[in-house]
Amino acid sequence: MDLPLIWAFILAFAVLAYVVLDGFDLGIGILFPFLKRHENRDTAINTIAPFWDGNETWLILGGGGLFAVFPLAYAIVMPALYAPIIAMLLALVFRGVAFEFRFRTVRWRGVWDMAFFAGSLIAAFAQGVSLGTIVQGIEISGRAYAGGWFDWATPFSMTTGLAVVVGYALLGATWLIVKTEGPLNRMAARYAGGLAVATLLAIVVVSAWMPFLQPTFYSRWLSFPQIFLVAPIPLVLAFAAWSLFTALRDHVSSYRPFFAALTLFVLSFIGIGISFYPNILPPELTIWQAAAPDTSLVFLLVGASVLIPVILAYTGYAYWVFRGKVIEGEGYHQHHSH
Repeated sequence: MDLPLIWAFILAFAVLAYVVLDGFDLGIGILFPFLKRHENRDTAINTIAPFWDGNETWLILGGGGLFAVFPLAYAIVMPALYAPIIAMLLALVFRGVAFEFRFRTVRWRGVWDMAFFAGSLIAAFAQGVSLGTIVQGIEISGRAYAGGWFDWATPFSMTTGLAVVVGYALLGATWLIVKTEGPLNRMAARYAGGLAVATLLAIVVVSAWMPFLQPTFYSRWLSFPQIFLVAPIPLVLAFAAWSLFTALRDHVSSYRPFFAALTLFVLSFIGIGISFYPNILPPELTIWQAAAPDTSLVFLLVGASVLIPVILAYTGYAYWVFRGKVIEGEGYHQHHSH
Protein backbone atom coordinates (compact mmCIF):
# COMPACT_ATOMS: atom_id res chain seq x y z
CA MET A 1 0.00 0.00 0.00
CA ASP A 2 1.26 3.42 -0.97
CA LEU A 3 0.47 5.17 2.32
CA PRO A 4 1.86 8.63 1.47
CA LEU A 5 -0.28 8.71 -1.67
CA ILE A 6 -3.42 7.62 0.24
CA TRP A 7 -2.73 10.37 2.78
CA ALA A 8 -2.15 12.92 0.04
CA PHE A 9 -5.66 12.14 -1.23
CA ILE A 10 -7.17 12.34 2.28
CA LEU A 11 -5.58 15.75 2.93
CA ALA A 12 -6.52 16.98 -0.52
CA PHE A 13 -10.10 15.94 0.26
CA ALA A 14 -10.00 17.76 3.62
CA VAL A 15 -8.74 20.96 1.99
CA LEU A 16 -11.35 20.71 -0.76
CA ALA A 17 -14.11 20.08 1.80
CA TYR A 18 -12.92 23.17 3.68
CA VAL A 19 -12.83 25.35 0.57
CA VAL A 20 -16.27 24.22 -0.55
CA LEU A 21 -17.96 24.42 2.86
CA ASP A 22 -16.25 27.40 4.46
CA GLY A 23 -16.10 29.12 1.07
CA PHE A 24 -19.77 29.99 0.98
CA ASP A 25 -19.93 31.20 4.58
CA LEU A 26 -16.86 33.40 4.12
CA GLY A 27 -18.57 34.53 0.92
CA ILE A 28 -21.62 35.67 2.91
CA GLY A 29 -19.29 37.81 5.04
CA ILE A 30 -17.67 39.29 1.93
CA LEU A 31 -21.13 40.23 0.57
CA PHE A 32 -22.18 41.74 3.91
CA PRO A 33 -21.76 45.47 3.10
CA PHE A 34 -23.70 45.00 -0.14
CA LEU A 35 -26.79 43.47 1.47
CA LYS A 36 -28.06 47.00 2.31
CA ARG A 37 -30.70 46.41 5.05
CA HIS A 38 -29.71 44.94 8.39
CA GLU A 39 -32.68 42.54 8.16
CA ASN A 40 -31.07 41.15 5.00
CA ARG A 41 -27.82 40.71 6.90
CA ASP A 42 -29.61 38.92 9.75
CA THR A 43 -31.28 36.57 7.28
CA ALA A 44 -27.99 35.96 5.45
CA ILE A 45 -26.21 35.14 8.71
CA ASN A 46 -29.03 32.83 9.77
CA THR A 47 -28.55 30.81 6.57
CA ILE A 48 -25.03 29.87 7.74
CA ALA A 49 -25.51 29.94 11.52
CA PRO A 50 -26.08 26.18 11.97
CA PHE A 51 -23.09 25.25 9.77
CA TRP A 52 -20.24 27.73 9.94
CA ASP A 53 -18.50 26.22 13.00
CA GLY A 54 -18.61 22.71 11.61
CA ASN A 55 -17.25 23.88 8.26
CA GLU A 56 -14.01 24.93 9.94
CA THR A 57 -13.42 21.36 11.21
CA TRP A 58 -11.90 20.63 7.81
CA LEU A 59 -9.33 23.41 8.16
CA ILE A 60 -8.11 21.82 11.39
CA LEU A 61 -8.06 18.37 9.79
CA GLY A 62 -6.05 19.73 6.85
CA GLY A 63 -3.54 21.66 8.98
CA GLY A 64 -3.20 19.06 11.72
CA GLY A 65 -3.02 16.29 9.13
CA LEU A 66 -0.24 18.06 7.25
CA PHE A 67 1.72 18.41 10.50
CA ALA A 68 1.28 14.73 11.39
CA VAL A 69 1.55 13.09 7.99
CA PHE A 70 3.88 15.33 5.96
CA PRO A 71 5.95 16.96 8.70
CA LEU A 72 8.68 18.07 6.30
CA ALA A 73 6.19 19.88 4.07
CA TYR A 74 4.67 21.51 7.15
CA ALA A 75 8.10 22.63 8.39
CA ILE A 76 8.88 24.24 5.05
CA VAL A 77 5.48 25.75 4.33
CA MET A 78 4.93 27.42 7.70
CA PRO A 79 7.93 29.78 7.68
CA ALA A 80 7.15 30.63 4.05
CA LEU A 81 3.56 31.54 4.93
CA TYR A 82 3.73 32.86 8.51
CA ALA A 83 2.25 36.26 7.63
CA PRO A 84 -0.75 35.14 5.55
CA ILE A 85 -1.55 32.18 7.83
CA ILE A 86 -1.49 34.25 11.02
CA ALA A 87 -3.57 36.93 9.28
CA MET A 88 -6.06 34.23 8.28
CA LEU A 89 -6.31 32.74 11.78
CA LEU A 90 -6.75 36.15 13.44
CA ALA A 91 -9.37 37.07 10.84
CA LEU A 92 -11.28 33.84 11.52
CA VAL A 93 -11.20 34.54 15.27
CA PHE A 94 -12.40 38.11 14.73
CA ARG A 95 -15.14 36.90 12.43
CA GLY A 96 -16.33 34.33 14.98
CA VAL A 97 -16.56 37.01 17.67
CA ALA A 98 -18.41 39.41 15.35
CA PHE A 99 -20.84 36.61 14.45
CA GLU A 100 -22.11 36.40 18.03
CA PHE A 101 -21.70 40.04 19.07
CA ARG A 102 -23.68 41.64 16.23
CA PHE A 103 -26.86 39.96 17.53
CA ARG A 104 -26.36 41.32 21.04
CA THR A 105 -26.12 45.01 20.23
CA VAL A 106 -27.96 47.68 18.32
CA ARG A 107 -25.66 50.66 18.82
CA TRP A 108 -22.51 48.76 17.80
CA ARG A 109 -24.12 46.59 15.18
CA GLY A 110 -22.52 48.53 12.33
CA VAL A 111 -19.07 48.04 13.86
CA TRP A 112 -19.55 44.28 14.25
CA ASP A 113 -20.98 44.05 10.73
CA MET A 114 -17.79 45.64 9.44
CA ALA A 115 -15.72 43.30 11.61
CA PHE A 116 -17.58 40.33 10.16
CA PHE A 117 -16.94 41.64 6.64
CA ALA A 118 -13.26 42.41 7.31
CA GLY A 119 -12.63 39.04 8.99
CA SER A 120 -14.22 37.17 6.08
CA LEU A 121 -12.41 39.23 3.46
CA ILE A 122 -8.97 38.93 5.08
CA ALA A 123 -9.38 35.19 5.73
CA ALA A 124 -10.37 34.55 2.10
CA PHE A 125 -7.60 36.78 0.72
CA ALA A 126 -4.97 35.15 2.98
CA GLN A 127 -6.07 31.69 1.81
CA GLY A 128 -5.69 32.77 -1.81
CA VAL A 129 -2.27 34.30 -1.16
CA SER A 130 -1.11 31.11 0.60
CA LEU A 131 -2.29 29.03 -2.34
CA GLY A 132 -0.56 31.33 -4.84
CA THR A 133 2.68 31.18 -2.86
CA ILE A 134 2.69 27.37 -2.88
CA VAL A 135 1.83 27.27 -6.59
CA GLN A 136 4.61 29.66 -7.61
CA GLY A 137 7.15 27.43 -5.85
CA ILE A 138 8.79 27.57 -2.44
CA GLU A 139 12.56 27.92 -2.20
CA ILE A 140 14.02 24.92 -0.39
CA SER A 141 17.62 24.36 0.54
CA GLY A 142 18.44 20.95 2.03
CA ARG A 143 15.37 20.26 4.16
CA ALA A 144 14.49 23.82 5.12
CA TYR A 145 12.78 26.91 3.76
CA ALA A 146 15.38 29.10 2.05
CA GLY A 147 13.28 32.05 0.87
CA GLY A 148 12.76 35.47 2.42
CA TRP A 149 10.10 36.89 4.76
CA PHE A 150 8.07 38.38 1.92
CA ASP A 151 8.27 35.72 -0.78
CA TRP A 152 4.50 35.33 -0.42
CA ALA A 153 3.91 38.90 -1.61
CA THR A 154 4.14 38.59 -5.40
CA PRO A 155 1.86 39.78 -8.22
CA PHE A 156 0.76 36.16 -8.78
CA SER A 157 -0.13 35.48 -5.14
CA MET A 158 -2.03 38.79 -4.90
CA THR A 159 -3.97 37.75 -8.01
CA THR A 160 -4.82 34.34 -6.52
CA GLY A 161 -5.84 36.14 -3.30
CA LEU A 162 -8.33 38.29 -5.23
CA ALA A 163 -9.50 35.26 -7.22
CA VAL A 164 -10.37 33.38 -4.01
CA VAL A 165 -12.22 36.42 -2.60
CA VAL A 166 -14.30 36.76 -5.76
CA GLY A 167 -14.92 32.99 -5.95
CA TYR A 168 -16.02 32.80 -2.31
CA ALA A 169 -18.35 35.77 -2.84
CA LEU A 170 -19.89 33.86 -5.77
CA LEU A 171 -20.40 30.80 -3.53
CA GLY A 172 -21.98 33.07 -0.90
CA ALA A 173 -24.36 34.66 -3.43
CA THR A 174 -25.42 31.30 -4.89
CA TRP A 175 -25.92 29.92 -1.36
CA LEU A 176 -28.29 32.84 -0.65
CA ILE A 177 -30.22 31.91 -3.81
CA VAL A 178 -30.72 28.42 -2.31
CA LYS A 179 -31.66 29.58 1.20
CA THR A 180 -33.65 32.82 0.84
CA GLU A 181 -36.70 34.16 -0.96
CA GLY A 182 -38.15 37.49 -2.05
CA PRO A 183 -36.04 40.64 -2.57
CA LEU A 184 -32.91 39.18 -0.91
CA ASN A 185 -33.07 36.17 -3.26
CA ARG A 186 -33.32 38.44 -6.32
CA MET A 187 -30.48 40.63 -5.05
CA ALA A 188 -28.30 37.55 -4.55
CA ALA A 189 -29.10 36.34 -8.09
CA ARG A 190 -28.13 39.75 -9.50
CA TYR A 191 -24.82 39.72 -7.63
CA ALA A 192 -24.15 36.10 -8.61
CA GLY A 193 -24.26 37.03 -12.31
CA GLY A 194 -21.51 39.64 -12.02
CA LEU A 195 -19.47 37.51 -9.60
CA ALA A 196 -19.70 34.53 -11.96
CA VAL A 197 -18.14 36.60 -14.76
CA ALA A 198 -15.42 37.85 -12.40
CA THR A 199 -14.71 34.33 -11.08
CA LEU A 200 -14.35 32.91 -14.59
CA LEU A 201 -12.03 35.75 -15.57
CA ALA A 202 -9.95 35.05 -12.46
CA ILE A 203 -9.79 31.32 -13.30
CA VAL A 204 -8.69 32.13 -16.85
CA VAL A 205 -6.00 34.60 -15.72
CA VAL A 206 -4.56 32.27 -13.05
CA SER A 207 -4.71 29.24 -15.36
CA ALA A 208 -2.96 31.12 -18.16
CA TRP A 209 -0.30 32.41 -15.75
CA MET A 210 0.48 29.08 -14.03
CA PRO A 211 2.29 27.24 -16.86
CA PHE A 212 4.89 30.02 -16.95
CA LEU A 213 5.71 29.74 -13.24
CA GLN A 214 7.12 26.19 -13.34
CA PRO A 215 8.42 24.16 -16.29
CA THR A 216 6.56 21.07 -14.97
CA PHE A 217 3.22 22.94 -15.09
CA TYR A 218 3.93 23.92 -18.67
CA SER A 219 4.72 20.37 -19.79
CA ARG A 220 1.73 18.99 -17.85
CA TRP A 221 -0.84 21.31 -19.48
CA LEU A 222 0.52 22.59 -22.78
CA SER A 223 2.64 19.83 -24.33
CA PHE A 224 1.58 16.87 -26.46
CA PRO A 225 0.35 14.21 -25.77
CA GLN A 226 -0.39 15.25 -22.15
CA ILE A 227 -2.72 17.99 -23.31
CA PHE A 228 -5.30 15.36 -24.33
CA LEU A 229 -5.29 13.84 -20.83
CA VAL A 230 -6.00 17.17 -19.14
CA ALA A 231 -8.29 18.63 -21.83
CA PRO A 232 -11.50 17.31 -20.17
CA ILE A 233 -10.97 19.66 -17.21
CA PRO A 234 -11.30 22.97 -19.10
CA LEU A 235 -14.15 21.44 -21.13
CA VAL A 236 -16.12 20.40 -18.04
CA LEU A 237 -15.32 23.81 -16.51
CA ALA A 238 -16.82 25.51 -19.57
CA PHE A 239 -19.92 23.33 -19.22
CA ALA A 240 -20.23 24.22 -15.50
CA ALA A 241 -19.93 27.91 -16.39
CA TRP A 242 -22.65 27.56 -19.02
CA SER A 243 -24.85 25.74 -16.51
CA LEU A 244 -24.30 28.52 -13.96
CA PHE A 245 -25.26 31.32 -16.36
CA THR A 246 -28.32 29.54 -17.74
CA ALA A 247 -29.51 28.68 -14.22
CA LEU A 248 -29.15 32.32 -13.15
CA ARG A 249 -30.95 33.51 -16.29
CA ASP A 250 -33.86 31.03 -16.26
CA HIS A 251 -34.33 30.64 -12.46
CA VAL A 252 -34.89 26.91 -13.10
CA SER A 253 -33.94 25.71 -9.65
CA SER A 254 -32.47 27.45 -6.66
CA TYR A 255 -29.81 24.73 -6.28
CA ARG A 256 -28.29 24.72 -9.74
CA PRO A 257 -26.27 27.95 -9.50
CA PHE A 258 -24.76 26.83 -6.18
CA PHE A 259 -23.73 23.41 -7.48
CA ALA A 260 -22.40 24.90 -10.71
CA ALA A 261 -20.30 27.37 -8.70
CA LEU A 262 -19.03 24.51 -6.49
CA THR A 263 -18.11 22.59 -9.65
CA LEU A 264 -15.91 25.50 -10.78
CA PHE A 265 -14.04 25.26 -7.47
CA VAL A 266 -13.72 21.47 -7.55
CA LEU A 267 -12.37 21.51 -11.13
CA SER A 268 -9.89 24.30 -10.37
CA PHE A 269 -8.73 22.29 -7.36
CA ILE A 270 -8.31 19.11 -9.44
CA GLY A 271 -6.38 21.20 -11.97
CA ILE A 272 -3.97 22.32 -9.24
CA GLY A 273 -3.60 18.70 -8.12
CA ILE A 274 -2.71 17.64 -11.66
CA SER A 275 -0.15 20.44 -11.86
CA PHE A 276 1.46 19.46 -8.55
CA TYR A 277 1.57 15.68 -8.69
CA PRO A 278 3.85 13.97 -7.61
CA ASN A 279 5.05 17.03 -5.66
CA ILE A 280 3.47 18.19 -2.44
CA LEU A 281 5.42 21.47 -2.70
CA PRO A 282 6.55 22.45 -6.16
CA PRO A 283 9.09 22.57 -7.67
CA GLU A 284 10.76 19.50 -6.15
CA LEU A 285 9.49 18.20 -2.80
CA THR A 286 7.55 15.01 -3.56
CA ILE A 287 4.77 13.42 -1.49
CA TRP A 288 7.09 10.53 -0.58
CA GLN A 289 10.02 12.73 0.54
CA ALA A 290 7.76 14.76 2.81
CA ALA A 291 5.90 11.83 4.38
CA ALA A 292 6.27 10.61 7.97
CA PRO A 293 7.40 6.98 8.53
CA ASP A 294 4.96 4.27 7.44
CA THR A 295 4.28 3.20 11.03
CA SER A 296 2.99 6.70 11.83
CA LEU A 297 0.92 6.76 8.66
CA VAL A 298 -0.78 3.44 9.48
CA PHE A 299 -1.50 4.56 13.04
CA LEU A 300 -3.04 7.83 11.81
CA LEU A 301 -4.96 6.08 9.04
CA VAL A 302 -6.79 3.95 11.60
CA GLY A 303 -7.95 7.11 13.39
CA ALA A 304 -8.85 8.89 10.18
CA SER A 305 -10.88 5.95 8.88
CA VAL A 306 -13.14 6.32 11.94
CA LEU A 307 -13.16 10.11 12.26
CA ILE A 308 -13.69 11.22 8.68
CA PRO A 309 -16.90 9.20 8.11
CA VAL A 310 -18.21 10.52 11.46
CA ILE A 311 -17.49 14.13 10.45
CA LEU A 312 -19.12 13.55 7.06
CA ALA A 313 -22.16 11.98 8.71
CA TYR A 314 -22.80 14.76 11.20
CA THR A 315 -22.13 17.43 8.55
CA GLY A 316 -24.64 15.80 6.23
CA TYR A 317 -27.13 15.46 9.07
CA ALA A 318 -26.79 19.15 10.01
CA TYR A 319 -27.45 20.24 6.43
CA TRP A 320 -30.44 17.91 6.28
CA VAL A 321 -31.99 19.16 9.55
CA PHE A 322 -31.58 22.82 8.56
CA ARG A 323 -32.68 22.36 4.95
CA GLY A 324 -35.23 24.66 3.30
CA LYS A 325 -35.51 28.43 3.13
CA VAL A 326 -34.68 30.87 5.90
CA ILE A 327 -37.51 33.38 6.32
CA GLU A 328 -36.74 36.96 7.39
CA GLY A 329 -37.35 37.51 11.08
CA GLU A 330 -37.52 33.81 11.90
CA GLY A 331 -33.84 32.96 12.18
CA TYR A 332 -32.40 30.82 14.90
CA HIS A 333 -30.75 33.71 16.77
CA GLN A 334 -33.98 35.60 17.28
CA HIS A 335 -34.94 33.24 20.13
CA HIS A 336 -31.99 34.46 22.21
CA SER A 337 -32.43 38.14 21.64
CA HIS A 338 -36.02 38.57 22.84
